[in-house]
Amino acid sequence: MNHFKLIFIMTILMGGVAIAGPGDTALFTINNIWMLVSTILVFIMHLGFATLESGLTRAKNTVNILFKNVSIIAIGLLTYALCGFNLMYPGEFSLTGVFGFAGWGITVPQGTAGLIEYADGAYTYFADFIFQAMFAATAATIVSGAVAERIKLSSFLIFSTLYVAFVYPIAGSWKWGAGWLDQMGFYDFAGSTLVHSVGGWAALVGAAVLGPRIGKYGRNGIKTIPIMGHSMPLATIGVFLLWFGWYGFNGGSVLSADPGPVSFVFVTTTLASAAGVMGAMTLSWSLTKKPDLSMVLNGSLAGLVSITAGADIINPMSAVIIGFIAGLLVVASVLFFDRLKIDDPVGAISVHLTCGVWGTLAVGIFSPHHQLVTQLIGVGAYGVFCLVAALGLFYGIKLVFGLRVSEEEEIGGLDLGEHEMEAYAGFQIFTVE
Repeated sequence: MNHFKLIFIMTILMGGVAIAGPGDTALFTINNIWMLVSTILVFIMHLGFATLESGLTRAKNTVNILFKNVSIIAIGLLTYALCGFNLMYPGEFSLTGVFGFAGWGITVPQGTAGLIEYADGAYTYFADFIFQAMFAATAATIVSGAVAERIKLSSFLIFSTLYVAFVYPIAGSWKWGAGWLDQMGFYDFAGSTLVHSVGGWAALVGAAVLGPRIGKYGRNGIKTIPIMGHSMPLATIGVFLLWFGWYGFNGGSVLSADPGPVSFVFVTTTLASAAGVMGAMTLSWSLTKKPDLSMVLNGSLAGLVSITAGADIINPMSAVIIGFIAGLLVVASVLFFDRLKIDDPVGAISVHLTCGVWGTLAVGIFSPHHQLVTQLIGVGAYGVFCLVAALGLFYGIKLVFGLRVSEEEEIGGLDLGEHEMEAYAGFQIFTVE
């Protein structure tokens, strides 16, 4: 124990590179601990999603929002164990870099094969699995906010199960599983496209297929009528939790505890988020003449999503530019989708899709080592695949099970209609909108 403590302290103080080789047990342990800490931070992001979505929607739907967020993480983890991990990292592709499958379930490697001999001694097989599984659950969570307040719970859970079990890991294999886009040189460090846009495309399809909430665009469908969330404190807590968790999301994607890259990623992640706040504040305040907290909160997330693709290679000052532009884009995107009558109660499409695409393209603009054309090809490929898959799933579910709750349930609230319980018992007053 004393020997390990000495090596750990010397590694931190001297800025040693925390990448273990075979037999280097101390650095192997440090790397693996950081991977597991990052996993915990990504897990906390799900609490952030739950509180953000709850705060930005109405009190009468809070139980429903929370139920979906608890269910999604369970679905994501279990499906990733059943087939997702082996779809995303198949080892070999049966179709030239497009599809591969290593079998059902996760294995239990014998001896040191899943320990120090796995991943060149950087982390264990199980640390790899659980870190990646948290990412899978995040992709499905993105859809939840965009379809909030009017989708049937059962239909949403069916969609989430199929999307996170098959669509997300197959798409992920094209880059992170050494598939065809990886071979082409497409770059996405921690998932601006592979996680956020994959979820964002599904969110766009879901919101479009469902249609807007009752009263969102008035009786004639011309005027946009704001439907205010019931708790801005909850929404704000959610954003701070997400920002906090993003240090694991991006920092853990270094896949080691190497102090140089990890601290660099922390800086670019932080600066982009801060710049996103300022970008959203600048544009929304100038347009509405009032400082809009919800836009500023989404500006923070926009900056985080946009830097995720290149957090390890983008210069810190370029990260500020990328984040600031993302803050502008998220405000413009929210207004744009409102004009299209695509009702997204929490701005998930604008944050995760619009800014995910921007962040991925920004790698080709701000990094001299990656081509913008290649990044465009990757964005387009994911867009086509996810749009087709999400459309097929949503329309199939709509045809077989139905997709939207009744008008009576929507007006009364999904908490009572779907769950027969209230988030704030005795305090809710329902009005017809």
